[in-house]
Amino acid sequence: MNKVKRFSVAKVAAVFIRFSMRLKSSDSRPSAPLGSRILTSPDDIFKHNMWDHVQWTEEDKENARQKAEENSTVRLPLNEQGKFVTAACQYWDMFYEIHQDKFFKDRRWLFLEFPELLPSGERGQSTNTCHSHQQAAIQLCSASRLDTETGKHQRCNPIDHHRNTDTFNFQESCQQAARGTNEAAVDDSAFPGQRASFRILEVGCGVGNSVFPIVNNIKETDSFLYCCDFSPRAIQLVKNHPDYDDSVCHAFVHDICDKMATFPFPPQSLDVILAVFVLSSIHPERLQDVVNHLSAYLKHGGVLLFRDYGRYDFSQLRFKKGRCLSENFYTRGDGTCVYFFTKEEVHDLFSKAGLEEIQNLEDRRLQVNRGKKVVMRRVWMQSKYRKPYPPSTS
Repeated sequence: MNKVKRFSVAKVAAVFIRFSMRLKSSDSRPSAPLGSRILTSPDDIFKHNMWDHVQWTEEDKENARQKAEENSTVRLPLNEQGKFVTAACQYWDMFYEIHQDKFFKDRRWLFLEFPELLPSGERGQSTNTCHSHQQAAIQLCSASRLDTETGKHQRCNPIDHHRNTDTFNFQESCQQAARGTNEAAVDDSAFPGQRASFRILEVGCGVGNSVFPIVNNIKETDSFLYCCDFSPRAIQLVKNHPDYDDSVCHAFVHDICDKMATFPFPPQSLDVILAVFVLSSIHPERLQDVVNHLSAYLKHGGVLLFRDYGRYDFSQLRFKKGRCLSENFYTRGDGTCVYFFTKEEVHDLFSKAGLEEIQNLEDRRLQVNRGKKVVMRRVWMQSKYRKPYPPSTS
């Protein structure tokens, strides 16, 4: 098990106090997004599980850079890396076989950070309903993501129990399932959600931790949700959920890296695309093609909502040597992969796909284990990009 870096409580608290006044007056910290729990006294550091808008000193940044450089000095041999791309579907499907729908918590914070998930007339009401759950929901989300990185599923490595699995056949079956489902829908002139005036797509939906908070909020609106994942097992778990309602939701198998796979809706038909902790699982060399393809399905004025891991997050710094595939891209013990983004990379990724920046934030938080008196620095990216309207011909 990886050792957790234990920070000096006094040192961390002193840094936060030093920047507290700057935080309150800085234009770089939005008033509403990303929480509002600011540490102002060293005596309070263990009163909560999470502190928001954490500032790093230059020393903090340099220490993090050195740790990331150190754990990436020994990389997995190139001849062993290919399976993490070709067998990605297999690894995630085995993950869901083991954990079912018990690993992650529902993301009830979604409408606080992404009110764009609702038609404009419904946004204020949903935000007020969710507000009382804000801190608890953010902590649940953060804790569940931390579990992913602290070895909960690494202690039980499914690959060790499936050595005889035919990787190529499994991957091909995933792609065939996606193509068959989508081609059948596209061939018909009608498509699911055709009559809805507001359409959302979540890519990499997993077992529905974003799906069902969304479904339960759009039932009384003229909205429709599409959700896809390349794991057939995950999609079956979504469809088996008691809250699954095919009158407002369509779940389907789809590999967003497969250029031959088609969606069950036409281009320029989506108001929102949601990508939460999914693009980081894709090899960085494939990301631009994926985002380019997704952007073609947005309406003009539609938005892509993004949240994922940021550079030098605690989970990146705790990787052992030999788990690095390429710069800032790692494989976990269960075969799933993760990339750690910077603001500049996020901006380039979406801008090159023809999208305009609405928001591009680096969400730095302090996560606290009050029982063990351990402090962990978390870094996430949160961004919103809009597809522009074509220039007027007049």
